Order: sequence, then C-alpha cells, then structure tokens
Amino acid sequence: MSAARTSAATPPPPQTFREEIDAAGVATITLHRPDKLNALTFAVYRELTDRFASIGDDARVRAVVITGAGRAFCSGGDVHDIIGELFERSEAETLAFTRMTGELIANMRTCPRPIVAAVNGMAAGAGSVIALASDLRVLSTSARFAFLFTKVGLTGADMGAGYLLPRVVGAGRASELLLLGDTIDAATADRYGLATRVVEPDAVLSTAHELATRLALGPVEALTTTKQLIDAEWTMDLEAAIEAEAVAQAYHLRAPDHREFFEAFVAKRAPRFSGEKAADEERSPRA
Repeated sequence: MSAARTSAATPPPPQTFREEIDAAGVATITLHRPDKLNALTFAVYRELTDRFASIGDDARVRAVVITGAGRAFCSGGDVHDIIGELFERSEAETLAFTRMTGELIANMRTCPRPIVAAVNGMAAGAGSVIALASDLRVLSTSARFAFLFTKVGLTGADMGAGYLLPRVVGAGRASELLLLGDTIDAATADRYGLATRVVEPDAVLSTAHELATRLALGPVEALTTTKQLIDAEWTMDLEAAIEAEAVAQAYHLRAPDHREFFEAFVAKRAPRFSGEKAADEERSPRA
C-alpha cells in the first residue's frame, strides 16, 4: 500500500463545501451551511466522500484540515433534506444511503494524508463521527460533542462510531457516549481523550493549521505508513504487528526522506522532506 503522489488531473472545485489548498500543501475543507449549522445533505455526503477518496491522488495535498463555517462544526444530517426524505425512500435506497455515510468515514481513515479536525462548535451526530474519524482534533473551548443517535431512536453505532470510539476513548466511555447520547462540553471531551488540543475560539483554526502545516512539511511517506499501521495493528497479534513494523521501517530506512534527515544532520541544517518513495521498492504495513 503506497503513498505515492501521482500526477492525476486536478479535481474540479467542490460544489457543496469550500476547499482551499495553501503553499505548504494543507487543504482546508470547510462545511459551509452556517445558517443550518453545517448540516449535511445527500449531496454534501456524496461529494465529501468522493473528495476524501481522491486526496491520495492529489499531488497538491500533504495534509487536511476540516472545519465548519459559523458557530458549528457540523450538526449532523439535515432533518428535512435527509431524515424527512428517507421516510419516502425504499428499504434498498435507505441502505444505500447508510452505506454511503459509512463510506465517508472509511475514506477518511484510508486517506493517506493526515486529517486535523478544527471543531469550532457543535459536532453532533454525523458531525461527531467526522471529527472522530480525523487523526487529530483541535477543539474550541465552546465546542460540544453529541453522539446523539439513540436520542432520535437510532443505533448509537453508526458510520463506524462503534468501531472508532472505543479505540479513542476506551470501551467504557464509548458505551456511555453511544448509549446515552448525551452532549459533552470541550473540557469533558478533553478528559475523555477526544481532544488533541483545546484552545480559545479564535485560535481553533490557526492551531489546526499549525499542526497540519507541521505534518505537511514532514516526511509524508512516513506519516502515511504511521497512519496505516495505527489502524492495521488493531486486528493483529503482537508478532504480526512487530513484523509489519519491521517491513515498513526497513523500507523507510532506505527511502529518500530518511537519507535527507541524515544529510541535514551532518550539514547542521533543517531537513527538507520530499515525500518521495524509495526507488523500485514498495512497503506494506499489512505484510
């Protein structure tokens, strides 16, 4: 599984959210329905799902920030545009929709670029899972999380929440959050282990960008392998995990970014990581 950066055609500008890519290679995705607390529609789900699938092939992108416009991160699925509409759809159409929502989260986890969520306000329902699926989470002191699915008569295990949340906060806290569906504030989210940073509201986006820029300027191939191994090793025994890490590290010991570190160390300068692959070699975290 390689993190090779390709020369694939630049994707068209998104229609249902905003995206900007800066000189460091940080793509900022902004959910942009502030009057609806950035509630998701069918179209937003589809385009966001497809965008995370394509990021690995976008040579411009080395890290991602996802945030919301206005006073919310994302309030979940739009009550009228999704929930009301689903009552009129067939069982097969409903299942196709729930599979698509899970596909979004799967694409975020398999996206080779690190993702930083800038949680500027309420993250509820699907919004809470999108933040959860990110690699790092910067929370405003005014942010709130609500895995509220059971509050509306749905299973709390939705979109991969039952898989991801215990791995982030432990089974006990995950059971509390998914069964009760209660809203928690930023301080509680931090105490539970959901937060990478908790900052004042006016520093959320800048802090997320600072972290994303550090990642974007780092050894992108090594970061990709790290993200893949963190996920893959959950299902491995210790022997398999150590072997996967040995194979991966042997690859990176021969890759250009490690040599660049060595040459920079000898020259007493900062390394300039390229993210290039080792010549004629592949590495598989699942080997």
